[in-house]
Amino acid sequence: MLKKTVVLFFVGFLAWAYKAIQPPPPKICGSPDGPPVTAARIRLSDGRHLAYIELGVPKETAKYKIVFVHGIDSCRHDAVVPKTLSPEIVEELGIYVVSFDRPGYGESDPNPNRTVKSIPLDIEELADQLGLGSKFYVIGFSMGGQVVWSCLKHIPHRLAGAGLLAPVVNYWWPGFPLNLSSEAYYQQPQQDQWALRVAHYTPWLTYWWNTQKWFPASSVIAKNADCLSRQDKELIAKLYEREKNEAQAQLRVRVGRQQGEFESLHRDLNVGFGAWEFSPMDLENPFPNNEGSVHLWQGDEDRLVPVTLQRYIAQQLPWIHYHEVPGAGHLFPHANGMDETIIKAVLIGEK
Repeated sequence: MLKKTVVLFFVGFLAWAYKAIQPPPPKICGSPDGPPVTAARIRLSDGRHLAYIELGVPKETAKYKIVFVHGIDSCRHDAVVPKTLSPEIVEELGIYVVSFDRPGYGESDPNPNRTVKSIPLDIEELADQLGLGSKFYVIGFSMGGQVVWSCLKHIPHRLAGAGLLAPVVNYWWPGFPLNLSSEAYYQQPQQDQWALRVAHYTPWLTYWWNTQKWFPASSVIAKNADCLSRQDKELIAKLYEREKNEAQAQLRVRVGRQQGEFESLHRDLNVGFGAWEFSPMDLENPFPNNEGSVHLWQGDEDRLVPVTLQRYIAQQLPWIHYHEVPGAGHLFPHANGMDETIIKAVLIGEK
């Protein structure tokens, strides 16, 4: 009897554990139980939809065409730099921007087969369907910066230039000296060390880890202010003031997560901190004849992305134009004047 009881208990525990680690199905936009479709969307070759918003001058008359890639827990409306540019600069330079929801965010369909390579291919399809021409610029912020590294690897022939704004670093990228990456890794809060370990080594547990209540989850997903620098906190206060109230900012977060957290936030962690098939430090200069340029900005007080690892990457890639921003945290692109500085550097090489 005792043996049967133990077996039954064990089987019951396994059934509970299996159910606990299974993420719920996403609430796909336009489906009966999903949010409504309100954005412009294209249909990709694999049948998925990609939602986007266009900013700036009409693409037919634009001199510069930019694809903007948002970060984690964001959406197409969070085109940090392009949205804050003055209308005068936009008109003077002739800037067109398309900002899209990455798969699983906002109103873009999830991609359960998402890889490091898949989003650059989505970007290429987006550019082709919108008629952006043979070449365009790409700018990515935070987790969107990782996508820019992948664009430089997989679609360099389509790029006129690139900007990486505080791009998230994968501590397991080959090429980092072990002592350097380990030191940076252990400077994170313990909750983030564990969240990234889970995403890297046991990605099938990422959903459970970031939704269970026994241990603290990723500080970014939990929106823990302890992961922000002094400047970040000041900028967030100004952003809320600029948007009139905190509710507007929170609404954008809800829009980003509306199809479910697994295919957006958790998929970001699994892909971004998983095993990559290449290291950014092995990339070759996509503009050997100086027909374009690649710029990377990093705040030296960023508590989410270690400046020491960003410096090392820049040292290994001498063709990168590296800009370190003193006293800046992770949200420095929102600081006064940074939008114009970034855009003019990427588009016209202004220092």
